[in-house]
Amino acid sequence: MNQTNSNGASAMTVADIQNFQGKYPKQIWPLFFSEMWERFCFYGMRGMLVFFMINQLNMEGATVNLQYGATQAFVYAFTFIGGLFADKLLGYRKSLFWGGILMIVGSLILAFDPQTYFFYGISFTIIGTGFFKPNISTMVGSLYKENDSRTDAGFSLFYAGINLGALLGGYICIAVGKGEMWASIIPEALRWNVAFGFAAVVMLISLVTFLFTQRSMGPIGLSPLMHLEPSKRKNLERLTYAASLLVIPGIMTLVSVPQYTDIFMFIIGPATLVYLGFEMTKLDTATNKKLLAALVFIVFSIFFWAFFEQSGGSLSIFASDHLHSSLVGLPLDSNGVNNSANSLFVILLAAPIGLVWLWLAKKGIEPSTLVKFGIGFLALGVGFYIFYQNQMFADSNGVTSLDIFTLGWLVITIGELCLSPIGMSIMTKLSPLKLQAVMMGMWFLASAYGQYFAGILGANIATASDNAPPLERLRIYCDGYAQLGLYGVICGVILILIAPLVRKLMGDVR
Repeated sequence: MNQTNSNGASAMTVADIQNFQGKYPKQIWPLFFSEMWERFCFYGMRGMLVFFMINQLNMEGATVNLQYGATQAFVYAFTFIGGLFADKLLGYRKSLFWGGILMIVGSLILAFDPQTYFFYGISFTIIGTGFFKPNISTMVGSLYKENDSRTDAGFSLFYAGINLGALLGGYICIAVGKGEMWASIIPEALRWNVAFGFAAVVMLISLVTFLFTQRSMGPIGLSPLMHLEPSKRKNLERLTYAASLLVIPGIMTLVSVPQYTDIFMFIIGPATLVYLGFEMTKLDTATNKKLLAALVFIVFSIFFWAFFEQSGGSLSIFASDHLHSSLVGLPLDSNGVNNSANSLFVILLAAPIGLVWLWLAKKGIEPSTLVKFGIGFLALGVGFYIFYQNQMFADSNGVTSLDIFTLGWLVITIGELCLSPIGMSIMTKLSPLKLQAVMMGMWFLASAYGQYFAGILGANIATASDNAPPLERLRIYCDGYAQLGLYGVICGVILILIAPLVRKLMGDVR
């Protein structure tokens, strides 16, 4: 049995953890379940936003897309800030726990009165996710030695946990809110309250799971300020907690007015690059080359998420207005399928694809990480072209096949699995230890820019389809998805062509 030292850390060392036998370290499983429930909370609310804003807050389609993009952009932008505070002040563990508490508070506010306190509750969730999300991913990376070939498989497994939570939350919350699920036992006036309340309950489960996780994590995730006197360290921690609460009214203002998002996004990106440039002046040439390679991955991921994240924006409206509520003969809510099909396919495919990478590595023919990214974009493009084909199956009311739509998500998911879990893994591989949480935050900041541009793209489609009859509106949406498919293929080809150059920057990282 491991002993515990005076700082609350297990006597188990990082080396003890990293010298595990088999495919996965045992610590990945409790992190898997903690992240699973947190993602139920996050994706449950994410899946409700657009439909709720249209049907409960009476917003128009273009405004809703911009609002959705702004909200999600702030969620991911604050992962960078959360990663920075974890690196410099709180450590991964306390950052994660504080973020979870804020997410619970935000969910409870929404459960109490989502119509009145919508933006207030969302603001708590934004700050909470910023503290939680980048740090649990960094802790997963810390379970592996540098250049451990099992790292990609570990992140693929972890990614399956993310998507199990997204599958459950993405379908259950929106189906309950719309009255498509458990309508006989939940009064109509309380459906949205209960839907948002689910998020608070599962987030509490996530935090309890993490409390037990700490026992086997050794020194991983402890505060970087353990060398300070306890009173000084605690004062800095309390100051961080207080500051994160004080900025919430400002965040609420920024989130509720999408135009303010433009200003914020013009500032946060360049400021982040300036900070990274400052940190790079302290590093050697080989390390800086790796960071430049990481930036290539980050920049292209912006384009990927700008297309992919139509899922919560324009595709949510598309699912509500233009899809049958039947999948392979089963009666299913079209919005719930849009929210959860991707997650289901990730669960089914994540481990097999991770094992394929391991098998190819043993054969010496595994494609480089950037080529995997390129393959991901190619699959993304094909998936959006399948969405475009939906217009071929539409009836006179502009309602089309949920089956074809779901097939598109299957192809897109294969592309995502070539990019996202490996992207988290490559950030930890290319980053020096003291910048890992910051670089993971930048990876999620790229997602913020992707969400931001996704909102703009979706708003353009919605604006073009305003006042059009249903069948014409369907065609406008499908034509927009065809363009996104073409751009995805172009990005994929570019990535494959520049892969040899980027591989040189990566040095010994594969």
